[in-house]
Amino acid sequence: MTPSESEAVEAFERLGLTSYESKVFIALQQLGSGTARDVARVTDVPRSQVYSVSESLEDRGLLEVQQSSPIRYRPVSVEEARSILRDRFESEQERAFEYVETVRQESVGEEAQENIWTVRGRERVDDRVVDLVTDSTDRVVFGARLPALVTDEIVGAVEARAEDGADVHVLSRSAAVRSLFDDHPRISVTTPPEHRSEDERSGRIVLADDDTILLSVVDEDETETAIWSAGSLFASVLIQLIEESAEAPTS
Repeated sequence: MTPSESEAVEAFERLGLTSYESKVFIALQQLGSGTARDVARVTDVPRSQVYSVSESLEDRGLLEVQQSSPIRYRPVSVEEARSILRDRFESEQERAFEYVETVRQESVGEEAQENIWTVRGRERVDDRVVDLVTDSTDRVVFGARLPALVTDEIVGAVEARAEDGADVHVLSRSAAVRSLFDDHPRISVTTPPEHRSEDERSGRIVLADDDTILLSVVDEDETETAIWSAGSLFASVLIQLIEESAEAPTS
């Protein structure tokens, strides 16, 4: 579906152009070339503003100026403009995250705190599961109640840890989930204890090493929410409680 002009202007604004710059650039693409009067005629940018806006667009490399009387403006091609804005976006992104990395590194020496995080949304939980499994060193326990909660990326991350020599366990009451890992000789696949058979809200569980945990629940509308913690006393204690509960005999 082709976007409207107002949507295109908003998109250009998100790429760093002002509203007037966006409108003048679009108007010149429509005209091919034109004077300030021509541009003002096809857009709501005042003629008096077209001159300064055009100078700004020239500085950005998005249009050329013909020194005639009156002055005429010609935009660069769409492909050239796309390349210019893409390079600008990537440059600004690099600059922003370079500073963030510097700040992050400078805070390493601060006192460690217990960090318990919340992640909402299926795709974001997917990404966090992959990250925690990938970052593990010695042991991974992964569980999921539904096949839809086990993406190809998760399967790949779990299998990679097994191939690297980690102690990997997969548990699920779903035969479809277990079948995703059954053929891997280095992955132990089991069924949860019977006392968990009526569980209809759990989503996924990840226990990584002895100090990293993720637990998620799935709401009635199928949205998933997870809590996770890594390298914390909270995670270590909760992992111990979960494992003791799983080992305890049921009445």
